[in-house]
Amino acid sequence: MTFDYAAMAELYPARNYKRGLGHVTYKRFEIAAEALRFAMEELPSQCLLGTYLEVEERRFDSHQIRLLYESKSYPLSRKGVA
Repeated sequence: MTFDYAAMAELYPARNYKRGLGHVTYKRFEIAAEALRFAMEELPSQCLLGTYLEVEERRFDSHQIRLLYESKSYPLSRKGVA
């Protein structure tokens, strides 16, 4: 699968996150890599399930978000990794 980490992205947090753990709603990111970083590093891990990312009219679920973030192709530095 080819993925454009530089494309514009939209992140839709899980509904349970919006209600119970804060007020994060839909967010738009200039580049998909930043959206992936936000999803993996800022959202509580229990809230990732049900969250999805939309890039170039394709949707990616929580499992796919994790795989894209952990990919060797991911262009940004990861939290806790030098």
